[in-house]
Amino acid sequence: MQAVTTRRRLSIAVYAPVLTRSDGRPLAVIQGMERALPGLRLEWKVSEDGHPMALQARDAWLAEVMRDGGFPLVCNGDESHPVTVHGLQTPGSQAPGGQPMLDVHAKLPLDEDLIAAAVGVLEGVAEGARAYWGHATPTKTAVRIAGQTVDPVHKPGIPPQELPALKFPEKIRSPEIPYCLGWLNYWSAATAQTLGFPEASRDAELLTRARRTLSGGWIVQLTAAPLDLDDPAHLDALLRAYARFPEIGGRSAP
Repeated sequence: MQAVTTRRRLSIAVYAPVLTRSDGRPLAVIQGMERALPGLRLEWKVSEDGHPMALQARDAWLAEVMRDGGFPLVCNGDESHPVTVHGLQTPGSQAPGGQPMLDVHAKLPLDEDLIAAAVGVLEGVAEGARAYWGHATPTKTAVRIAGQTVDPVHKPGIPPQELPALKFPEKIRSPEIPYCLGWLNYWSAATAQTLGFPEASRDAELLTRARRTLSGGWIVQLTAAPLDLDDPAHLDALLRAYARFPEIGGRSAP
C-alpha cells in the first residue's frame, strides 16, 4: 500500500498455531481490531499497483482466499492514515520446536487515539489469533530490537545499546517462548507459565501496568508512553525486563 505519511507507526506481531482448513481466526483478528478502535473498518484489499480496492463481501472473500497457511493483507482504505493486517505461515524449519506457525502482522498510525486504545488492539489481534505471544511496539523501536537477534554464522554482530543478544527463532526450544520484548507484550497463559509470570515478589512494578485477558493471558506494558530507546528510563525498563525473564530470546532454559 503506497501511502504518503510522516506519522509514527505502531507495529504489532503475534505468533500463533498454524491455520487449519476453514479456520475462523483471520476474521476474529480483524474483528478484534475493529472492536478496539471504534470507526475502523478493514474492508479493503490492495491492488497489484498498491492502491486500496473495496471488498463487497469481506468475510466471505477472506474465507475463500486463505492459502499457504496465511491470509492476505486487508486495510482501512485510507492511504493517508493506513491501517493494515495480514498473516503468513512460518515453516517449521524456521520456527521454535520445529513447528510451523501463523505470524500475524499489523501496522497502524501511532497517534493519541491509538496510544489510548493500543492495549485493546493488541489483545484483539492476539486473542483472535489464539496466539502464544506477541507485542506492539513503535516501528522505529521494533527495528532496533530486531538488531538484538544475532548468530555467529548467519547474522554476526553486536546488539544495539548494550541490549542482550537473542537467538534466531529456530534455535528456541518452544513456541511459547517469546523471541523478544516490546512496548506492550501479550503472553498467553501457557507463555506466562513458561516465563514464571507473575511472581508477586519480583513483578510488583510490572503488575501495575499489566492486565489479564479473557483467555487467561496477560498484556504486560513496559512503559507508560510508547517505548523509545533514546529515553534512558525506557531503555532501563527494557533491560530490567530482559534480566527478569532470561528465557526470552532463547538465552537460558527456565
